[in-house]
Amino acid sequence: MRALSNFFYQRRTLTLLLILTPPLLWFGVVYVGSLLTLLSQSVFTFDDMSMSVVAEFTTANFAGLLVPANLDIVLRTLGMAIAVTLGTVLIGFPMAYYMAHHASPAEKGFFFVGVMLPMWASYIVKAYAWTVLLAQGGVIYWALDALGWRGALQAVLQLPVIGGDTLATSNLGRFLVFTYIWLPFMVLPIQAAIERVPANLLLASGDLGARPLQTFRHVLWPLAFPGVVAGSIFTFSLTLGDYIIPQLVGPPGLYIGNMVYTMQGTIGNIPMAAAFTCVPIVLITIYLAMARRLGAFNAL
Repeated sequence: MRALSNFFYQRRTLTLLLILTPPLLWFGVVYVGSLLTLLSQSVFTFDDMSMSVVAEFTTANFAGLLVPANLDIVLRTLGMAIAVTLGTVLIGFPMAYYMAHHASPAEKGFFFVGVMLPMWASYIVKAYAWTVLLAQGGVIYWALDALGWRGALQAVLQLPVIGGDTLATSNLGRFLVFTYIWLPFMVLPIQAAIERVPANLLLASGDLGARPLQTFRHVLWPLAFPGVVAGSIFTFSLTLGDYIIPQLVGPPGLYIGNMVYTMQGTIGNIPMAAAFTCVPIVLITIYLAMARRLGAFNAL
């Protein structure tokens, strides 16, 4: 064993290669290989008569993405991903700032547990729990009735795009569920980024006569922005590919994930499902390129 240890100690490159080969093979063959196999079928033809895939090259699947019905699915998913990202920033930034600069060690621990604890629960359980909370007889409606705000809720639900018959069947309810589930992925990167901002800079800004809003705009926000972008990578991509919440909460209307599931699992049109799969891959690739330019990877 000593001779073997000396052999590998003197050959660092070989040791590193042996350590990395198994996980790289797993990643390359199982993950990337299966993904490339799926994407390669996006240029195959689907025979509607025999309901089978024919290995004939075609670009009709990608052209079909521009059909109004399919384009509406892409825009609906993209709009929700952007809205959820903005919502998590508005909620998560003040929380992260308090955790980083004002919370005592005990309070900081409490906040960390509060942020992380929902992540320990099952995703499916949380999604189904929200269907109960948003239902007509749920806690939210009960609280609004007790406060006398039921009329305000009904007025909001009458608004186009975000409204619906009830919270459980509205885009507002769907937005609330998405925001709740992905919020920890935004809070933690922002908190880490704010903690790296020296408190002396904020004090110096105030000493030089800057108002709190000016300090936020010109000092804190630019320095913490990479953390915001880092968190948005998670919230944006996770919302873009989710298909469970759109099935449980919100009005009728497919998202990209639902469409992929329907095309592949129900209809068997794997080429069209693969074409839809390319959409979030392209969008996330563009988003990651923009995030890299903004220095987001330094805050991960």
